[in-house]
Amino acid sequence: MTVAVNKTMRDSAAMRWFVLILISGLTFSTYWFQDFMSGLKGIMESEMGFSSEEFGRIIGLTTIANMFGMILVGGFILDKWGIRLTGYVFGVLATIGAATTALAAAGFFGDDKSTILTMMIVGRIMFGSGLEILCVLATRTIVKWFKGYEMALAMAINIGFGRLGTALGMATSLDLGGGRFSPAVTFAATLIALSFIMFVIYTFFDARIDRQAKGAVLPGTEVEDEEFRFSDFVKLITDKSFIYITLLCVTFYAAVFPFIQYAPDMLINKFGFTSILPPEGSVMIFGSEALGIVGVYLILFVFALAFSIVPSRIKDLTMRRVFTVTLVAVFGIIIFNFWDILQVWLHNGPKTASLIPLGTIVFTPIFGNIVDKKGKAASLMMLGSCLLIFAHLSLSLSNSITLGYAALVSLGIAFALVPAAMWPSVAKIVAEKRLGTAYATMFTVQNWGLGLFFWGIGAVLDLANHDKLAAIRAGKDVYDYTIPIMALVVCGIISIFLAALLKKADKKQGYGLEFPSSSKH
Repeated sequence: MTVAVNKTMRDSAAMRWFVLILISGLTFSTYWFQDFMSGLKGIMESEMGFSSEEFGRIIGLTTIANMFGMILVGGFILDKWGIRLTGYVFGVLATIGAATTALAAAGFFGDDKSTILTMMIVGRIMFGSGLEILCVLATRTIVKWFKGYEMALAMAINIGFGRLGTALGMATSLDLGGGRFSPAVTFAATLIALSFIMFVIYTFFDARIDRQAKGAVLPGTEVEDEEFRFSDFVKLITDKSFIYITLLCVTFYAAVFPFIQYAPDMLINKFGFTSILPPEGSVMIFGSEALGIVGVYLILFVFALAFSIVPSRIKDLTMRRVFTVTLVAVFGIIIFNFWDILQVWLHNGPKTASLIPLGTIVFTPIFGNIVDKKGKAASLMMLGSCLLIFAHLSLSLSNSITLGYAALVSLGIAFALVPAAMWPSVAKIVAEKRLGTAYATMFTVQNWGLGLFFWGIGAVLDLANHDKLAAIRAGKDVYDYTIPIMALVVCGIISIFLAALLKKADKKQGYGLEFPSSSKH
């Protein structure tokens, strides 16, 4: 056990939050690159000649290396090598993979469809091999800097940056690409490179805090720095609570992430939404429509963070109420002034689908605060799973646009609620020195579910619409998404069952998942 006698950089709130911004760049860009194609499915079919199954193959095979243990190896490496070296190796891998995908889309390796498809898949596999390790690395870094402080909140904000990346990628890729596929891929790949530079900057602070931590130990105290042992891994994967939370991770995310990839296309086909934003929905900044759209989402992001984070930090009750009322009033005025434009946005497939990740930006920090202060993590995971079932049932069985909007908002809330409760819970179940292995194990199992559903939804969609595929591709008919989405309802039902088992197991094992983060239980 170590005993600190001197303060380190992590004791500075300003330093912790600055580090969070640097490391969240990885989260933002990787989520953007993972999800930006969801808003381009239609143009990939019309411009590139891809089918729904081929679209699903590109998305699904992104995770294949992780399905066969790459991320687990990366977790072992993270625990063995540490944050810096692991980040360099897998950050370079993700960057090269993103660049390969962009070059393939631009026809660098050849202009025929099969070559483009193959090389895009190769690039996505390389990117995916680094993607999940970087997500584990970001989470591990937050634990390193925030454990004992605002850990759940910091994780929630980091997730918020990821959701912002998803929302912007979905909503703006067509606009940033000028309505074409290749420029949109190039832009997404550039973001990966920029975020890797941010990580390199972070590593200087990481090296310094490691030096400070070594100097902050009393002479004669035992330093906990043992080598990785396979018995630790066996103990991990036989822990009931860890098994349940890992399986919950699989079923929940399998019902959310794959759906996000198809949501814009589903709204276009089911409800007749537009694929390209019409002129009356344009917002211009410096004469650029793309910058205008980005500006709107950044404003929403700032308001979301301010609303969900600042009030909880104001100790005086009156001042807290005044701030909240003022913020809501200002936001209401902005919405009122832009209502005509927002109505157009809410009938556009990519913009409306981005409500799912955008909702998490508002609610994830709020739920993170609740977990920090009130606990109830397992119970909140059960609630999120119930919202998931409502959302998918509504979208599959109802043709009501109003109920469709409610379903998307519910899905966004669930998408915030479950991760805000899940990831801090892992840090209670697993010792800090093995968190890299734990998160990597969860992501490995999760990728089996994601890979299956990313590809499966596209394959089932083509199969369910087999008799009218020619008419659909000729623009004379639309896809019927009922059967693919109903399959996701099953995932929600299983998620509730697993959350209940987790809650029961926690009562016996005493990890304190239902207790606040600061609890010593």
